[in-house]
Amino acid sequence: MKKHYFFVLFLISNLGFSQVVINELDSDSDSIDNLEFIELKTGSPFQALDGYVVVLFNGSSSGNDSSYFTYDLDGFTTNINGTLVIGSSNVSPVPAGLIFENTIQNGADAVAIYQASFTDFPEGTLATTTNLIDALVYGTGDSDDTNLMNLLGVSVQIDEDQNNNKDFESIARNNNGTYSVGTPTPGALNDGSGIDLNGVSFSIMQNQYNEGDSFNIVFTTETNVTSNLTINFSLVNGTFDAADFTGSTSVVVSSGTNTVTANINLVDDANDEGDEVLLINMGTLPNDFVELNDMEEIRVVDNDFTVAAFGTPLNPTYNVVQSTQPIGYYASLDGLAGNSLEQALQNIIANPNLVRAQTYADVIDILKEADQNPLNSNEVWLVYTEQGKPKLDFQTTSDNSGTWNREHTYPRSRAGYYSIEDDDIADGPTIFWTTNADSLRHGNSDAHALRAADAGENSSRGNQDYGEYTGPVGNQGSFKGDVARCIFYMTIRYNGLQVVVGDPPNSTVGQLGDLNVLLNWHRNDPPDDYEMNRNNVVYTWQKNRNPFIDQPLLVEYIWGNHIGEIWEQLSVFENKLNAISIYPNPTTGKITVSGLPEENTLEIYSLLGKQVLKTSVKTNSTLNLKLSSGLYLVKISSRENSVVKKVVVE
Repeated sequence: MKKHYFFVLFLISNLGFSQVVINELDSDSDSIDNLEFIELKTGSPFQALDGYVVVLFNGSSSGNDSSYFTYDLDGFTTNINGTLVIGSSNVSPVPAGLIFENTIQNGADAVAIYQASFTDFPEGTLATTTNLIDALVYGTGDSDDTNLMNLLGVSVQIDEDQNNNKDFESIARNNNGTYSVGTPTPGALNDGSGIDLNGVSFSIMQNQYNEGDSFNIVFTTETNVTSNLTINFSLVNGTFDAADFTGSTSVVVSSGTNTVTANINLVDDANDEGDEVLLINMGTLPNDFVELNDMEEIRVVDNDFTVAAFGTPLNPTYNVVQSTQPIGYYASLDGLAGNSLEQALQNIIANPNLVRAQTYADVIDILKEADQNPLNSNEVWLVYTEQGKPKLDFQTTSDNSGTWNREHTYPRSRAGYYSIEDDDIADGPTIFWTTNADSLRHGNSDAHALRAADAGENSSRGNQDYGEYTGPVGNQGSFKGDVARCIFYMTIRYNGLQVVVGDPPNSTVGQLGDLNVLLNWHRNDPPDDYEMNRNNVVYTWQKNRNPFIDQPLLVEYIWGNHIGEIWEQLSVFENKLNAISIYPNPTTGKITVSGLPEENTLEIYSLLGKQVLKTSVKTNSTLNLKLSSGLYLVKISSRENSVVKKVVVE
């Protein structure tokens, strides 16, 4: 967690500009910290920084005054004014050394320069004065971190919030080695001296275009150039390459002018590459010029997306997607009831010899496939808000507007699982943790219970029970059965999790409600093709399935109307001998049932176990089956006896 302090670390010996020093620091730039930077200064321009590293130290109680980030300066040279800025591409002028936004912690922390190798400072290295060149301990209104100051030989702590405006202030080094707090000036000398650099910027009309569109990039200098200025730039980024556009990536600003336009044409190919992002990246400019902006992204929307053969949860289809469960996957459940049935089911879906746990970062890739929008392969389908969203809009910063993220249907705070450092690594399906029923931490990244969700709506749900939370206003509830089966899966898969009647306190770890609401949601919104498809996808990664999608009737035997009754898969009933017959078979729609001793209950199921009809019948009853073509199982029950027959509908 970021703390909000600043401390100046200023070495006991007064450093001159013959060495590299920390010239300016802005660690708390605004609400999302996307403008933070570190500025270094050398005693002469164009000084090579080979052999130096910048190390950031975490002064919080959990950070133990140890390193959390190291930046190798090998290959870098200060500019014509002897400065070098390290920061995100949002900073203007654009830093020579780029880091991700929100990297620099707010305090109590420290920035230090060492004459050393970056390998000397693996994460968690205690702050030291060995090979130390300069250091700054900082905070934003917090108590002095005296231990960190002592470790770095610093006697003064600087507060970036001295003027109660920390979001728009920085700590700047004065020529005498002291520090003052004022308006950030990245790339400029703090005393206002130095050579004025001509800033170069570019602009675009919009940040999204379709394949086949054309757009202009307008390059502008702050003042007219005195000789021709050649600007080279690149658009290549990830899968977006030179085959995806035409147009020159080199332009010339003519002497005496300050602007030039490049025209780019996006190629409309026939490949389903998915939406892509091009990156406008200016090349190296002459020494008396500086980039005011760079690394601008433009989304290129692919019009070659595919549409699935099955529907969205809003317009569900059934029996189009077939289960990929292995033959006999649930065979060990036959003849069991109660606790024995639950244990046997857990033995299947938590089998440590087969089941895999992936990282929380892997889940992003899993959801992009498992929750793919059936109407557009370049989108995910969002639970709760019931709409498609571009896969590229995954949330990567603290700003969740217009993005999607990973929703824990069984919330973290209610379950007690969490992330570890390795969870940040997406290493693919072939690298995994072994896991078992007691591996509750792995519930954090169990894709059977994680769904793609609108980031804002995910926050609105929080850790509420279902029933207390019913989705945004106006939703059609297409997610209700889906999330119910997620919760049922989790309570069987992991020891320590329960679904209970009523509304347990949100602080009660391991309990989620309300069971009766979830049972109704399950019954009224049965598994559809969308759910079966995601079950199949997750199975390829985790090697286990959500049994309540494959066999939805199991819910009734564990929590519902058949608690304590013996479970038998429908296939078992096929071999029972009896005098009952069904004809004609195959049928074009009508069937007659004969040989019944009394009034019976007749149920018809698809091969996936979905009930499609339930009614009462007497012997020689004729039924008009309004079913699509396929093979069905007809279960006829009388008192304690039942039998199952196959019927083919042509």
